[in-house]
Amino acid sequence: MSLSNPGFGRPNMSSLFELEFPQSVGLYNSYEDAQKAVDYLADNKFEVQNLAIVGTELKQVERVLGRRNWGTVIGQGVQSGLTTGVVVGFVMLLFAPVRNFVALILVALGIGILLGVGFQALGYAMTRGRRDFTSITQVVATKYEVLCEHKVAAKAREMLQQMPGARAAYFQ
Repeated sequence: MSLSNPGFGRPNMSSLFELEFPQSVGLYNSYEDAQKAVDYLADNKFEVQNLAIVGTELKQVERVLGRRNWGTVIGQGVQSGLTTGVVVGFVMLLFAPVRNFVALILVALGIGILLGVGFQALGYAMTRGRRDFTSITQVVATKYEVLCEHKVAAKAREMLQQMPGARAAYFQ
């Protein structure tokens, strides 16, 4: 047992992603192709616990969703405020005696909307027009490499050469 493993017999999470002297057995243009290679090896009784699929050649992609102005900022503030107001209203229902349920929910929604619009407006004002759009960002791999423990890498390469379409893919 390792001293760095406080789980007493359980492998720690980072060790699940480590191979001993990994070697490349295939490079693929899509994750699906890499999965097919591993699936082929599994179907042919290869010890797949010796494999890892690693995304390489990473790039960051930002997808612009739309223009951002005071109207959209206030709309987003109202949306987030409504959710906050509902949550605050239900918490108040749990911990405070209620005489008028409707009034409580309306007050909570009002407070939530004020907070939501206030925080959204403050955030937008702080950008000073340098970011007048909304977007989402994702990091994606452009290549996928199948790595294998060194002791069985040659066997994996040999088996992958027998995979249907492997010879044609080798020349592309």
